[in-house]
Amino acid sequence: MPDSSPLATSVAFQTNKTPAEYEALALLVDGYGFDVVSVYNDLLFQPALGPLLLMARHLTQTRIGPAVLNPYTVHPLEIAGQAALLDLVSQGHAYLGLGRGAWLDALGLETRRPVQTLREAVLLVKHLLARRPEPFEGEIFKLATGLTLQYQPLRSRVPIMIGTWGPKTAQVAGEVADEIKIGGSANPSMVGYLRPFIEAGSATAGRRPGSVGVCLGAVTVVDEDREAARALARRDVALYLPVVAPLDPSVTDRAWLDRITAAAARGDYEAVARDISDDVLDRFAYAGSPDDLVRQVEAIAAGGATRVEFGTPHGIDPVRGIKLLGERVLPALRR
Repeated sequence: MPDSSPLATSVAFQTNKTPAEYEALALLVDGYGFDVVSVYNDLLFQPALGPLLLMARHLTQTRIGPAVLNPYTVHPLEIAGQAALLDLVSQGHAYLGLGRGAWLDALGLETRRPVQTLREAVLLVKHLLARRPEPFEGEIFKLATGLTLQYQPLRSRVPIMIGTWGPKTAQVAGEVADEIKIGGSANPSMVGYLRPFIEAGSATAGRRPGSVGVCLGAVTVVDEDREAARALARRDVALYLPVVAPLDPSVTDRAWLDRITAAAARGDYEAVARDISDDVLDRFAYAGSPDDLVRQVEAIAAGGATRVEFGTPHGIDPVRGIKLLGERVLPALRR
């Protein structure tokens, strides 16, 4: 994705809905012209593939994919098959999101060597979709000679996004992926922080500068009542802020980090929410009136991002929130 491309807009959904709700949401967002629709694949929620297939049939031009699958709970062979099936149903509009996964220790899974595991997962998915007959000899994953998919994918390659906050994984993305997503961030400075690592990876792989995009995705609450929207966003952000705030190098207040970490450890997320200033909220969520979101996204575009992703719950009323995004935010950005 070249640096000169206009900022892409996307919307992401949690997998806690009925089949009819997914189809209705797909019809709604398709009418507004979002560039991308993402579906989360969070632990203990519905697997992303089902909702993706339901929604893909009702999206005309929108790219669609999971954000994100991980190679610890699902082998890259199965990931490649899911990507191929979604690409077929969406008529060539699928993308694949990969990441190391979260909370996998609750399953007793060891996530050793995450950077190398992600690198090889991307390369093996590409190997399989291209139906290459030679063996795949990785340190983590292996595939014997002649083992190829027993069907013809619609495309031999789908765009791949890697979710990360880390410099090492960002560098790997520069080598093998099309985009990174910094999940849980609305901070434009994160783009500048990770961009040198992405470009270092691209240079290693002989890719041109700016060929890997950067997406910032976060909790989104938009409403005409900006104070109510920001209050809800604080409560939602409080659940993950103790995890992601330490990953943002612009957060330097160690005493504040210690307070919210301690509050989260005792399950007091109301205390975390009360301790979120306006500045912090703007770095970790899209929250407020439609005009507030337009200003935030314009700053993100100026910071060098290539895509912005509006995450759940979207609004105090979710459907109303999507309508405000589609009818107020997107038109203003296009102007």
